[in-house]
This record gives sequence, structure tokens and C-alpha cells, in this order.
Amino acid sequence: MSELVLLSTLHKAYNVGQPNEIEVLHGLDLRIDRGEFAALIGPSGSGKSTLLNVLGLLERSSGGSYTLLGERVQDLDDDGLTRMRRDALGFVFQFHHLLPAFTALENVSLPVLMRDGRVAARDRERARALLDAVGLAAAMDRKPAQLSGGMQQRVAIARALMLEPALVLADEPTGNLDTASSSEVFALMRRIHQDAGTTFLVVTHDPRLAARCDRVIELVDGRIESDGPPSPAGHG
Repeated sequence: MSELVLLSTLHKAYNVGQPNEIEVLHGLDLRIDRGEFAALIGPSGSGKSTLLNVLGLLERSSGGSYTLLGERVQDLDDDGLTRMRRDALGFVFQFHHLLPAFTALENVSLPVLMRDGRVAARDRERARALLDAVGLAAAMDRKPAQLSGGMQQRVAIARALMLEPALVLADEPTGNLDTASSSEVFALMRRIHQDAGTTFLVVTHDPRLAARCDRVIELVDGRIESDGPPSPAGHG
């Protein structure tokens, strides 16, 4: 496997230099290789969202180094970060953030529209293929209000894959769904991982979902407490 993400003694603090300065991530070392399907777990307040924001280039670290696809993130200016975020990363959130006035097809095409200012025929064809792959070929012209929660989240996954990202960051992607829909959406992400080799890092509080990942990284108080295959009983 080739290295995709490498964190070395990564720190993240807020209000640096102020009396209320607080460090959330304390010198993390982490490597994620291409083709992995990993879970990030930990109690509330452990730093999971902060780590995801740093990995997603939404926030800069305070110290240490972060290398993504061989590029040192610290060396990138804001334009470079925007380009890297757009080209290398896909995001799936607990709330799907679909545009209500757009059809499913238009929502999936949105990353191309934002990048190029237009959607070419080949891009629409890819969006159709992605919707087909997530089981929504018959719902391409429906708007989010006409779709169930699970269907909306499948549109969001297709949108995250539109620009063929090297890494998909999924933040509680099933947290807003019932048990059956949650299981279906998770199975879909696993199938995409197996078929396309896309790398996934999934933040979840659900030990059953974490147990279905290949690797479980546990964060406690801003430090990696454990990192390895899921235990047979699953993680809490």
C-alpha cells in the first residue's frame, strides 16, 4: 500500500497565545494508506471533529506536520489548500447538505459546477453512473424533499465521489438515519471501497459500524489510545 496521509507529532490548539488557549490534539502520529477503510471513534470531546477538520483542510494544525498525497500541507497557501481539498478529498456529513432546489442529478454534479462553472455532458454522464451505482437510477430527477433520509444520504455519497477523491472523510454519515437505513448506507460505502479502492475514514459513535471497518483508530483526550483491527466484540 502507498501512503496517503501522514501525520507526525500533529498538534491543534485554539486561542493560541491567549489566556484561554486550549490544545485539543496532542502530538498525533498517524498514517493512512491508499485503499484503507478505517473508523475513527472516541468519546464526545475527544477531538474527533477537530482531527477531521484538520485532515479535511478546513483548519490548519498548530504544530507538527501533515502530508497528504506527498504534499506538505503546511507549505500550501489558501488557494493551494482549496485546490487540494477540492481535488483530493470527498466529504460525507451526518446531515446531507443537499440543495433543496436541485435534483439528485444536479446535486451530484455540484462539485464540477463549482470547479468549472459548468457541467459538461461527460460530467452529467458520470453523475448518472454514480447515482446508478448507489441505487438511485430511478430518482435522478427528484428533489431532496421527494427522497427518504437514506436516499438523500446516498445522493450525498455519490456527490462526494464525483471528482474521484483519493480520500473520503465521513463524519457520522449514518448518525441521522434509522437502523435499517444506517446499515444500508454503510454497506454502500463498503461496496464503493471494494469496487473502486477509494480510501474511507469514517467517524462513528456506533460500535457495530466500527466493528465492520478494517481498522479502528480510537481517540481519547486528543491522543490516539488504540489503533488496529476491530476487536471481535466491537468497540465501544
